[in-house]
Amino acid sequence: MTATPNADTPTEQKNQTRPKTKAGKARTGKTRTGEPATLAAAHAHAHSHPRPLSYSRTTATAARVLRQLGHDPRTIALLILIPCVMLFLLRYVFDGSPRVFDSIGASLLGIFPLITMFLVTSIATLRERTSGTLERLLSMPLGKGDLIAGYALAFGTLAIIQSALATGLAVWFLDLDVTGSPWLLLIVALLDALLGTALGLFVSAFAASEYQAVQFMPAVIFPQLLLCGLFTPRPDMHPALEAVSDVLPMSYAVDGMNEVLLHTDMTADFVRDIAIVAGCALLVLTLGAATLRRRTT
Repeated sequence: MTATPNADTPTEQKNQTRPKTKAGKARTGKTRTGEPATLAAAHAHAHSHPRPLSYSRTTATAARVLRQLGHDPRTIALLILIPCVMLFLLRYVFDGSPRVFDSIGASLLGIFPLITMFLVTSIATLRERTSGTLERLLSMPLGKGDLIAGYALAFGTLAIIQSALATGLAVWFLDLDVTGSPWLLLIVALLDALLGTALGLFVSAFAASEYQAVQFMPAVIFPQLLLCGLFTPRPDMHPALEAVSDVLPMSYAVDGMNEVLLHTDMTADFVRDIAIVAGCALLVLTLGAATLRRRTT
């Protein structure tokens, strides 16, 4: 007997069981990067529809960061003790010229917290990304704004402790002579520490390793340190450098400290200076949320 034309061969029957559409394959397959298609779709949806800030997600992130820092005593020592140690050394470097310490001690009271918070925050955030923690967190109901705000809240808590200890040490133990209220010094020191946190979060998005994160310090911090008016009054600089210093936030941090050093009451210039520092910190935090990446390439 001969086979009829309509009879299905085994090969044809096998082909009939295969899915005809590409859509079914896409639902269970992977993207070109090896990421599951469903997870990629979730990431794309989150990117196109940014999640609003959530108090619960932000505080949960801050609590997680603080718990991690609690297991790292060296980082805690760097954040809390180093500014105090530097002020202590500076006081006795100028032991024979106490007026020199009075003139620059207030400025450095704001600069030291900014530098230490910048270093620790940039490295800690980069470590989250290189370890894959950041990618896992952002695949959950956690937006970039929640993450950045949580980090700012956690490090801001440490900044309050750091600034309070450094201010108390400088004023009550190292006899820093200030005309204004020490509480105003504390406000400026705290805002400077928050600015350092914001800058650290921002630059961490552009570093591929912890070594590169440290390399950003000469590019971001040192120019501000030279042009902030610590070494010479800004009006005495070359006009081009003075114009550059006018747009650097550290300049206004130093100006705010000098206002407390010279005036008994809160002045309009002091309010302007701290408003600029706070505004810069908020702007940099916003930029940090916009440029935050899930992973390091």
